[in-house]
Amino acid sequence: MKSEFLRFVIKKFLIMVLTVFLISLAVFYIITLPPGDFLTNYVGQLQAAGESVSQETIDKLKAVYGLDQPFIVQYWKWVTNIVFHGDFGYSFLWKMPVTSVIQAYIVPTIVLSLVTMLFTYLISIPIGIYSAVHQYSLGDYLFTSIGFIGMAVPNFLLGIILMFIAFKLTGDTMLGFFSAKYQTAPWSLEKFIDLLKHCIIPILVIGLMNTCGLMRTMRSQMLDELSKNYTLAARAKGLKMRVIRYKYCVRAAINPIAASIGWSLVNIFTGTTIVAIVLNLPSMGRVMYDALLDQDMYLAGSWLFLMAIMTVIGTFLSDILLAWLDPRARKEYIQG
Repeated sequence: MKSEFLRFVIKKFLIMVLTVFLISLAVFYIITLPPGDFLTNYVGQLQAAGESVSQETIDKLKAVYGLDQPFIVQYWKWVTNIVFHGDFGYSFLWKMPVTSVIQAYIVPTIVLSLVTMLFTYLISIPIGIYSAVHQYSLGDYLFTSIGFIGMAVPNFLLGIILMFIAFKLTGDTMLGFFSAKYQTAPWSLEKFIDLLKHCIIPILVIGLMNTCGLMRTMRSQMLDELSKNYTLAARAKGLKMRVIRYKYCVRAAINPIAASIGWSLVNIFTGTTIVAIVLNLPSMGRVMYDALLDQDMYLAGSWLFLMAIMTVIGTFLSDILLAWLDPRARKEYIQG
């Protein structure tokens, strides 16, 4: 059993490494695909402002930033610097290394995403179980209605509504992570409490859509397990329904939820882009949006590459978790 599981993990890991390499190539190609580059945009802005830039100056700048090299040379330099030196390149927009830009914004982004993900699973799984166990009850209808509304309402619109409600109740729209007086203040209990208050709206807005989808998935899977023959056989043998539900049905029904971890985290990351703009959050979503608009290729490419890596690693962990929960998954994979 252990050797079988180990072979499963090794195969998945090798596939993950190959996938990451192919993704890095695809990401860099997509980033360089649009005509022009950051330097072209920058020169265009200078000329629009009435400043003249000679072709000789443009050629020198291209040589300095390596923009005159062929695609494969630029890619090889970029990926080898990442692997061997941890250097993701230079951000033309921010005029600093990409690593410095990411370090400045990655912590609040990761914290917000992980807390939102925790909120999503802690809410969706119990509600899904409750709705299935109490099918067609008032609570089931209530949660089902909330689920449909949550999936239908755009998250940025929900953010605006919640900001309006917060302003009416507290006089503060809860924009950003801190109130104005705590922006540059040293850490204290009051600043931490202010941070928690400002995180409520982003967590609700980003997490609600995923929560509603997972809640519906858990409900349908639980209903399917409750109607299977092994449940009827267990009841016929005299097992308590509570034991059948939570020891057997939940473990089987949770498999699709475990398989969704890989894309759920990235969905939260990408979902923060529009929300970050609406709520004025200092997260990587907003930085990524500006980088794409200005064709800041190394910053945009690095962030896309990191999100792709998180997707692959998340899928890898989901597969391992699924194989641990359900031995049939690893047997089918190894035999296939």
